[in-house]
Amino acid sequence: MVQQDKPILLDVAGLSVSFASDRGLVQAVRDVSFRVHEGEILSIVGESGSGKSVTLLSLLGLHDRKATRVEGSVSFRGKPILDLPASQMRAIRGREIGLISQDPMTALTPVYTIGWQIAEQIRAHENISARAAHRRAIELLGEVGLSNPGEAVDRYPHQLSGGMRQRAVIAMALSCNPVLLVADEPTTALDVTVQAQVIDLLLRLRKDFGSAIILITHDMGVVAEVAEQVAVMYAGRIVERGRTEEIFSAPLHPYTWGLMASIPPLTGPRLTKLRSIPGMPPTPETVPDGCGFAPRCAFARPICAERPPLQKVGGQAALCVIDDAERPALRRAALPQEELA
Repeated sequence: MVQQDKPILLDVAGLSVSFASDRGLVQAVRDVSFRVHEGEILSIVGESGSGKSVTLLSLLGLHDRKATRVEGSVSFRGKPILDLPASQMRAIRGREIGLISQDPMTALTPVYTIGWQIAEQIRAHENISARAAHRRAIELLGEVGLSNPGEAVDRYPHQLSGGMRQRAVIAMALSCNPVLLVADEPTTALDVTVQAQVIDLLLRLRKDFGSAIILITHDMGVVAEVAEQVAVMYAGRIVERGRTEEIFSAPLHPYTWGLMASIPPLTGPRLTKLRSIPGMPPTPETVPDGCGFAPRCAFARPICAERPPLQKVGGQAALCVIDDAERPALRRAALPQEELA
């Protein structure tokens, strides 16, 4: 278990991201703050369109600077990185921060072998020969579980299965032994068996290399298995955050209750239909001024039209007007107690 007295590796404070559009700037991420300590696994969870990927790509400088406004502060190892020139940011990405993309087929260039692409990244950040980089690529492919790395290294992306491509992307992310891995839904396009293998691989890599991991996902089961800290994101805001065991045993926010209720139960009678959160997530330009979840919340009230206060319970925090006195009864109504393991 990661101790909170370990040094802070990544410190994000008040991050907001807006995109230029025909109607002016549209805000997609709103005042997001979180920290990642060395060796820690933080999971950012939420429905598609909640702003998870935009948050991480923006703080890594992977956005169009001409059409995107990024505000706030981001510090990596105590050094501000949000306003670094692109050349300096490229030196950090890949070497100190590794990115595992959501779609390995688009992350890999189709006209080059995976070995060439891994070796290219190594040579971009280290003073090493092409032959030594190629050998390192083979070693990395073996470390991520490819059964015949000496053969796979000379294959093109289309010659690999989805699971093998994802492992190749992970190998590339690990090529320079980064201290922070950003995994953007690394199991989304994979079957259940390969998903489990990728999750086991990430845990083993954290154990072997001591890397911290930011895991972006909408799979609460994956969150429960691997994460130590959880940030629940909705409509561009972090609406709840805390330690994993606290989030799963006593969630504070109605949106988190909805996510928890959608998990199929492992015991009891088989459900004919899974629970779901009614309605659809808002688009960035239609997010209400107050609580973004209010239009879909069964417990909304007129005060939700205003910006919700930050409620704290121990190490947890949530943006919601529901107070400590009424929360347990409302939570039981939304999420039966036996589902709170």
